Amino acid sequence: MSFELTILGNSSATPTLDRHPSAQYLNLLEHHILIDCGEGTQTQMSKYKIRKSKIEHIFISHVHADHILGLPGLIFTMNLNQRTIPLHIYGPQSIFEIIDMFLKHSETALKFEIIRHVTNHQITEIILENALVKVTSFPLFHRVPTTGFIFQEQRKLKRINMQACDKFHIPFTYFNDLKRGKDYMSADGKTYIENEKLTFDAGSALSYAYASDTIFDERVAASVEGVKVLYHESTFAHEKLERAIETMHTTAIQAGEIAKKAKADKLIIGHFSSRYTDLNELLFEAKTQFENTELAIEGKTFIIE
Repeated sequence: MSFELTILGNSSATPTLDRHPSAQYLNLLEHHILIDCGEGTQTQMSKYKIRKSKIEHIFISHVHADHILGLPGLIFTMNLNQRTIPLHIYGPQSIFEIIDMFLKHSETALKFEIIRHVTNHQITEIILENALVKVTSFPLFHRVPTTGFIFQEQRKLKRINMQACDKFHIPFTYFNDLKRGKDYMSADGKTYIENEKLTFDAGSALSYAYASDTIFDERVAASVEGVKVLYHESTFAHEKLERAIETMHTTAIQAGEIAKKAKADKLIIGHFSSRYTDLNELLFEAKTQFENTELAIEGKTFIIE
């Protein structure tokens, strides 16, 4: 199984003719998720053939304009398209105040329910969990309350070693317990076999971490340690370090340092300042610290497997 991540927007505060503010679409084991919703997200979804009606969950990292201006319009379009199924939105309390303001002053009554999940930018907490997936928010360090998100599949079940089970005459009724890692004990208590002799390891669970706007902080690396794929903002080249500190953003080199400290498998950098027309400058800098780095190019789909 795999995750599919499509980049809808990779620009920071100012859109350009060919780059849009932050937004990503994640197919998380058939959970259809939008991460941030900058200006122009609806257009990008249409361009890359992502159906608005499929979106079940929207995660908002913070309420700066380049991360939320597309959200009211998307909600209104869903309403015009006769959506009736609930929409889950996760974000700071302020995002719901903004939504309510739009609804109030446009005199709009939604045909569907918005289920509100208020995030806490000061702690790490599980904000969505079911049998297949878990989503955790964690603190980022920006000018307004901001959280990152870790999207992961639940612990994989082990695979049955049928040859070994046949050899030891293990009844199939024990297979579910074996998949969950339990050792085998026969009903009469006379036969005990360690789980490792009857199963195969299923491998590590898939995970994707989204670290939007934040100043360089090693606590971010600790929060996402061991993640398979990390998205981290890289607003500036390192020559603009003072500007990055002033605006509480990260340079590409610093993003690479975070990925290295977190022991991630892959780094994706994005949230690029509009001053950069050649993004390879940022890619080169990140690679000096973390070789397995790619650019968050709009329209590109990353397969996480």
